[in-house]
Amino acid sequence: MSTLTEAPPPLSPTAPEKKPPRRRGRFTPYWLLLPGILWLVVFFALPMIYQASTSVQTGSLEEGYKVTWHFATYWDALSEYWPQFLRSVFYAAAATVLCLLLGYPLAYLIAFRAGRWRNLIMILVIAPFFTSFLIRTLAWKTILADNGVVVQTLGSLHVLDVTSWLGWTAGDRVLATPLAVVCGLTYNFLPFMILPLYTSLERIDGRLHEAAGDLYARPWTTFRKVTFPLSMPGVVSGTLLTFIPAAGDYVNAELLGSTDTRMIGNVIQTQFLRILDYPTAAALSFILMAAILAMVTLYIRRSGTEDLV
Repeated sequence: MSTLTEAPPPLSPTAPEKKPPRRRGRFTPYWLLLPGILWLVVFFALPMIYQASTSVQTGSLEEGYKVTWHFATYWDALSEYWPQFLRSVFYAAAATVLCLLLGYPLAYLIAFRAGRWRNLIMILVIAPFFTSFLIRTLAWKTILADNGVVVQTLGSLHVLDVTSWLGWTAGDRVLATPLAVVCGLTYNFLPFMILPLYTSLERIDGRLHEAAGDLYARPWTTFRKVTFPLSMPGVVSGTLLTFIPAAGDYVNAELLGSTDTRMIGNVIQTQFLRILDYPTAAALSFILMAAILAMVTLYIRRSGTEDLV
């Protein structure tokens, strides 16, 4: 009873709540992002805004241009130069397919079969970057010369008869034809296909191939069911890195093609630097950008992968 009647011990005073320590450096990531954001604003956003305003201007170089919101420039440019748009997409798509067909086996070789020769092959892949884009393209004028070994060999094998029937070459001549332009695009942008493919293939765990073999899968089945699906991020990245610059390229069509193989990049260059029709040139640039953006968005959604290398 005495224990029941004892008074409870006095409660200790509650300690004051401590405020959470102030997080130092919480703005550090934003400060680190600031230089990149300023770079994008100055060298990307502002020129885009300026070109957008130029595309809706009217006037001349002598009288000056004024913003009159003349959106008919877009329709006039598209209705006049739509063949060059389609030709650019076709050439870029053909070069992208060729780069994929040539680049995938080489990337597979580097990732799984190169062994100690891997570094050497990688150096050979990026070796074209050691020289100028212009020099690499001019070299193809010598390679595809009418009296060169390549043209003579293709002629003796009657390959040029088939390509001439398809409209890719003109008789026994390869230069100044669509085939020459596509060859130049393929050569210049092939490293942009190989490097993402190699990176994606190198990430694949080799034990997956061993497991497929243990399940009695043939090599082709293993490639179709395991290797290629897991390399899709590299395929998507490589095709984008090849198609996008190829569609807007003008150097290959200028040096290896003719007036019949002009791409939309050649038209934009001519409008900017020769004709000095700045509104039309800016409108063509925005139409090209919108078309590529729409195709890329659709392609990424249909590819079924968001993990890009």
